[in-house]
Amino acid sequence: MQITVVENSTDQKDFLDLPNFIYKNDSNWVRPLDIEIENTFNPKVNPFFSFGKCERWLLKDNDNKVIGRIAAFINEKKAHNYTQPTGGMGFFECIENQEAAFILFDTAKEWLQEQGMKAMDGPINFGENDSFWGLLVDGFTPPSYGMNYNPAYYLPFFEAYGFKKEYEQLTNHVDLTIPFPERFTKIANWVISKPGYTFEAFSKKNIEKYTNDLMEIYNDAWKDFENFTPIKHETLIDSFKKMEAIMDEKLIWFAYLNGEPAAFVVIVPDANQMIKNLNGKLGLFEKIQFAYRRWKGVNRLRAIVMGTKSKYQKLGLESALFIKLKEYVIPKNQYHELELSWVGDFNEKMIAVHQATGATFGKKHLTMRKIF
Repeated sequence: MQITVVENSTDQKDFLDLPNFIYKNDSNWVRPLDIEIENTFNPKVNPFFSFGKCERWLLKDNDNKVIGRIAAFINEKKAHNYTQPTGGMGFFECIENQEAAFILFDTAKEWLQEQGMKAMDGPINFGENDSFWGLLVDGFTPPSYGMNYNPAYYLPFFEAYGFKKEYEQLTNHVDLTIPFPERFTKIANWVISKPGYTFEAFSKKNIEKYTNDLMEIYNDAWKDFENFTPIKHETLIDSFKKMEAIMDEKLIWFAYLNGEPAAFVVIVPDANQMIKNLNGKLGLFEKIQFAYRRWKGVNRLRAIVMGTKSKYQKLGLESALFIKLKEYVIPKNQYHELELSWVGDFNEKMIAVHQATGATFGKKHLTMRKIF
């Protein structure tokens, strides 16, 4: 077997096409858009290159056939927040062969060691954790867009190599065709009627305002979590631009208390239902297909991220936001399922919100760490 760095357009194509071979008999898998994967590795597009670096490789067998791939990266803003300097690995795909998997892991490890790292987390993304993050270990059903999907045999590879679970990522599903639990609805309606509480849907015309509001809420809501790094304005602008093709403004909601930004939820239609069978491409023909499927509509939503300022937590604002969402969703008679993805097992408050909605288990991913 031979491992090589991805250096040219042929290598890039091989990197993108390998999953077609890995998942050829798996009807659940949906190929991500090639441009989304390539943008991760493009310094002109991915803002994480301004404070990090990455490399990626292909593994070929003795017949020169591609049988594996992997990427490694360092986020300088987070690498030194741990007991030991920690980098990341991701975009791992491999045939069912432990020797091949270990060659890929070794390659990422050695590159990270050369950069001064003493551990690696994986599988993660060279970007925000809302996409391509975590190893799927339970819930092998069709994924929503951006959610990692992988064969069940990957977990034994990670464990045998010495990766240990750092935390679990839990995804739950809400059936939008049935009412929320009575207590949840009662609390929500009580919050909505309180003086000083107002609720607004996102508007692209006021993107600067809502971006600043989201950043203010998010950075306050998450500040007490270990190894938290504040999100930046440019990162959020980039995220909204990426969502623009599928965004429905009335699925993104903000709560205010006496005009102060207090809570938010960002929900999008599941793009995987729009891009399935496009084989990762987005040429003219595929864009026409995508536009038609978007017009026709999908039946699943994905909650990407939500947050509430620490001083306003436990006031029921999340419940009110979901009621506002349902007031828009139910009359459309289009969306049947809301995926709440993903929440770390360390985030007890958000898990409680999931439970309050009556959500049921959907998937479990693991973020794992290998200490060198």
